Amino acid sequence: MLREVAATRYIEPLRSGGSVPGVVEADDLGTYVVKFTGSAQGRKALVAEVIVGELARALGLRFPELVLVHFDPAIADSEPHQEVRDLHAASAGVNLGMDYLPGARDFTPEIARTFPVDPLEAGRVVWLDALTVNVDRTVHSSNLMVWPTLGIAPPRLWLIDHGAALVFHHRWEGTDPSKSYDFRHHALGHYGPDVRAADAELAPRVTLDLLREVTAAVPDAWLTDFATPAEAREAYVTYLHARVRASGAWLPTDFPSRDELAAEEAQRAARTQEGRPEWLKRVPDLHGKPAAEQDWSVHLG
Repeated sequence: MLREVAATRYIEPLRSGGSVPGVVEADDLGTYVVKFTGSAQGRKALVAEVIVGELARALGLRFPELVLVHFDPAIADSEPHQEVRDLHAASAGVNLGMDYLPGARDFTPEIARTFPVDPLEAGRVVWLDALTVNVDRTVHSSNLMVWPTLGIAPPRLWLIDHGAALVFHHRWEGTDPSKSYDFRHHALGHYGPDVRAADAELAPRVTLDLLREVTAAVPDAWLTDFATPAEAREAYVTYLHARVRASGAWLPTDFPSRDELAAEEAQRAARTQEGRPEWLKRVPDLHGKPAAEQDWSVHLG
C-alpha cells in the first residue's frame, strides 16, 4: 500500500503539464509533486499513474516514490490564479503525490544526443510502455528525467508521468490484449532497445500475484468502472496478465535511427512551412529549440 502524508505547505503550481500539478511539502518533511483528483484528466489518470508506476518499481526501473497526499485547499489560498484555486477546491481530500527530484532535468532530444543508455535498459522501458500501452513517451515529450545532476552520483534516467497509459480502461468493451501500437518514435528508440531480451527477463515476473499487489495500491474511491473496487482491480489484473502472455504479438522492434529521425523531423518542418504566409514562416519551431534556449526547470507533470 502507498504511504499517506498530509500536505502542510503549498509551494507552487507546475504549468508545464496539462493537469497543473502542484509542489507541496508534507508532514513527513518530504517534498512532492501532487496530481489532483479534480484535474481535467480525471481519476483514471491517477489510476494509471499508480498501476504503471508501481509496476515499474517492482520490475526494477527507476521511478519516484508515490504517496497518497491529504490536501486541504486552505493551505494554498495565496495562489493568485483562479483556475488553479478552482482545481484545488475540487481536489480536497486524498490526491496522488510523487517524490520531488530536486535539480532533475527533462530528458530532451539535445540531452539524448550524448546521454548513454544501455540497449537493455532502453528495452526494459520500451517493454513496460508497450505492455501498459503508454504511447506518451516520445522523442518530443519523453516523460523521462535525468537525475541526480550534481556530480555526487552518475546521472540516471527516471520514469515519470504515466497518466496517459492503460488506454484500454477508457473503454473496456472489445479491448484486445494482443493489440500492437506504434512505438517507432519512442524517446529511447534510437538507442537500439533490446526489447526481446527485456521480454525474456520481465514477462515471467509479471505474475497474477504481482499485478494484484500493484492494483491493491489504488484507492477504492478511484475505481468506479465496475460494481465494486474488487471487480475493477480484477479487470486490470486480467487484462494486463493476458497482455503479458501475448507479448509476441505486440512486442515493438522497429525503431528509426538518429539519422532517420532527423530526416523525418526535417520533412515535418518542411511540411509545416508549406503554404504559410511569409510572416508566419518567421515564427520559430518550438520543437526544434536549441539546448541553450531550453527551459531546464524541473517539472514532473
